[in-house]
Amino acid sequence: MTTTAPEARKWHWENAAAGATAGFVTVSVMHPLDVVRTRFQVNDGRVSHVPNYKNTVHAIFTIARSEGLRGLYAGFLPGVLGSTISWGLYFFFYDKAKQRYSKNREETLSPGLHLASAAEAGGFVCLCTNPVWLVKTRLQLQTPLHQTRPYYGIFDAFRTIMREEGFRALYRGIVPGLFLQVSHGAVQFTAYEELRKVIVDIKNMRSRRHRQNPDDLLNSADYAVLGATSKVAAILLTYPFQVMRSRLQQRPSADGVPRYVDSWHVVKETARYEGVRGFYRGITPSLLKNVPASSVTFIVYENVLKLLKLTRRND
Repeated sequence: MTTTAPEARKWHWENAAAGATAGFVTVSVMHPLDVVRTRFQVNDGRVSHVPNYKNTVHAIFTIARSEGLRGLYAGFLPGVLGSTISWGLYFFFYDKAKQRYSKNREETLSPGLHLASAAEAGGFVCLCTNPVWLVKTRLQLQTPLHQTRPYYGIFDAFRTIMREEGFRALYRGIVPGLFLQVSHGAVQFTAYEELRKVIVDIKNMRSRRHRQNPDDLLNSADYAVLGATSKVAAILLTYPFQVMRSRLQQRPSADGVPRYVDSWHVVKETARYEGVRGFYRGITPSLLKNVPASSVTFIVYENVLKLLKLTRRND
C-alpha cells in the first residue's frame, strides 16, 4: 500500500488490477453471508415479504432449504461486479490521492492525509457504483413471499427499475451510501496504514538491517491481521449507514410506494420502533463475512501488487 513518490506514479493500473482481483476473490467466497446480512438489515419486524430468521446459521439453512443454492447466491453477479469495480477504483483513487498529497511533502503521510485520501476515494467509488449495489440489494431481497413480479437477473432489474421508477431510482440510498463509503473507507484505511507503520517499525527494530523496504518485511499473516483489525473498527463505527442504505434501496410495494421516503425517514422510523438495536441489525453476518473477507482482500491485493511490481522490474 505504501509507495515512494517518483516510483509510485507508475503504479496506477497495478493498484487498480490488484484491488479488482482482491474484490473478486472476496465476494466469490463470502456472498451467502452478504445475502443473510441484507435480509436482516431490512427486517424491521413490520414487513411481510422478508422471512424471520433466528440467527445467522438458521438463516443460511432456511434459505438453502427453501430457495436452494440460487437463494444463497442471489445478487451474485452485481455483487461480483460491484465489489470488483469498487475495490479496483478504490485502490486506484486512494493511491492517486496519496500521491497528490505527498507532493512536496515528506514521504510518510500523516494520519489526517491518509484519512483525506481514503474519504476522497470512497466518495468517487460511491457515485460510480450505487446503481449496482441497489440492484444487488433488490435481487438479494427477492423471496417466495414477494408479491411483485421478480427480476430475472441484473439486466432485467436495470430495465425494470428504469421503466417503472426512472433513472433517479438507481441512486436511492446515495446519501447514506456516501457517508458509508467515505467514513468506512477512511476509518479502515487510516487504521490499516497506522497499524502497518507500527508493525513495520517493530520488525525493523528486530531486524539486523534497518530501514528495509516494508514490502520485504511484511508477510501474508501480517496483511491478514491488518485487514481484519482495520475492518472491525470500520464496521463498528459505520454500520448504521449500511442499514439505512439497504432500507432505502428496497423495492417499492406493488402500488409503487417506497417503504422509506428518505434517510431522515429511515432514522426516525428505525429509532421509534427498534431503538439503537435496529441500526445494527445483521451485524453478526456482516462481521463474519467482512472480517475474514478483508483479510483475504488485503492478502491478495498486497501480493498481487508485489507480483506486478516484480514483473515490471524484470521487464
